[in-house]
Amino acid sequence: MKSDPVPGLLGRAAEVLAAEFARLPGFAAATEATDEAIALVLDDVAHRLGDNYPYFHPLYAGQMLKPPHPVARAAYALAMKVNPNNHARDGGRASSEMEIEAVAGIAAMFGWKSGEFLGHLTSSGTIANLEALWVAGQMAPGQRILGSEQAHYTHSRISGVLKIDFKQIATDDRGRMNLEALEAELRQGNVGSVVVTMGTTAIGAVDPLVEILALRERYGFLVHVDAAYGGYFGLIADDLEEPARRAFEAIGRADSIVIDPHKHGLQPYGCGCVLFRDPGVGRFYKHESPYTYFTSSQLHLGEISLECSRAGAAAVALWATQRLLPLERGGEFARGLAKGRRAALELDRRLRQDGRFQAMTAGRPELDIVVWKVRADDPATASELAENAFLACSKRDLHLALVQLPLRWFDQPASPQAPPGRSEINHTSVRCLRSVLMKPEHERWLDEIWDRLVAASSETIEE
Repeated sequence: MKSDPVPGLLGRAAEVLAAEFARLPGFAAATEATDEAIALVLDDVAHRLGDNYPYFHPLYAGQMLKPPHPVARAAYALAMKVNPNNHARDGGRASSEMEIEAVAGIAAMFGWKSGEFLGHLTSSGTIANLEALWVAGQMAPGQRILGSEQAHYTHSRISGVLKIDFKQIATDDRGRMNLEALEAELRQGNVGSVVVTMGTTAIGAVDPLVEILALRERYGFLVHVDAAYGGYFGLIADDLEEPARRAFEAIGRADSIVIDPHKHGLQPYGCGCVLFRDPGVGRFYKHESPYTYFTSSQLHLGEISLECSRAGAAAVALWATQRLLPLERGGEFARGLAKGRRAALELDRRLRQDGRFQAMTAGRPELDIVVWKVRADDPATASELAENAFLACSKRDLHLALVQLPLRWFDQPASPQAPPGRSEINHTSVRCLRSVLMKPEHERWLDEIWDRLVAASSETIEE
């Protein structure tokens, strides 16, 4: 395994940072702990952290966990010397500027120019979506919010917190929002906002944004794009299949966007981002503080955020990463996304050729998430076999995930002439295996992943 470059690089950068404050008189830190005592505690920490799945390794291909880039880890740790707070300029002068620049880089992916949008980092995608739905509620008070039944559960929960009525819309056989069901709900009226998911948590499905934008022209609602997972895929839109490609090309026409740099953006947790196309929504954040906002005439990020204290180190890490890996088509960052997608397509191809498995009937993965069902006579048996395979893979240090999905996604829906009971079977759910191939290394490691999956399946699934 390649040695970790961060300690050496961080030591050098720490010297540069120390020189920036060399004019200050020296002082002794107010702690009685010795270096030896601290070392012992850190050893204990390291041992405790060993009780984890190896999220950083290519053999971890389960949940949405992508290791931060070395420059992000180093920049975050370096910023901890200062420990900036990006609520106000007093607490994070440099890191506030770095956040503004980094957020502008993200917005530029969607065609939004500095000064023509409003946005900032958050501590998570949940908080980012909270702010977007809060603004939607302020702009359309008393009106409902609609979202796919495959949208992240945070939307219905947030709507409950905000006391806004949230209605789930059925999906098609690809896990995307069903347009007929959406329009039927729109005809009933009183809809203020529609949440469009660009990369669902379960399977990476991409809602039909272009068609939903056309419905916006007819029914007059706000479009919020939850691209927490999939937002960066616009950088490789040409590699995507229709209609996902068109959807990513149209993101810039949304009213608000959420993206999580701590997913595909190579950042430590937590680092979310919310963007608003209309900078005028800043009026909803307006508040006064007798002790916070008087040291600078420039914008304080706390003036456009529901959160108060926010880690300036997250902004520093993101800025450093985007400085090293610009968010541009054809660049190293985009090539990393493309590697993960190719790995997912190849895994899907192999699964479709293996008689023990069933991939989704409707088509290939839209992003880099692969799901598959174990072939069996009934959903209960298929679910049990999937759980057995999951455990057998783990014993071989291959870590996948389990997900509960509609059975109809793997079998053709019942026809009017279907045998009695067939329709009910099609509309039950089944436990499936799931792999998120979001690390660039997954492409090179796919043969090893496949070999371990086949070995584990040979133990638990009959040919």
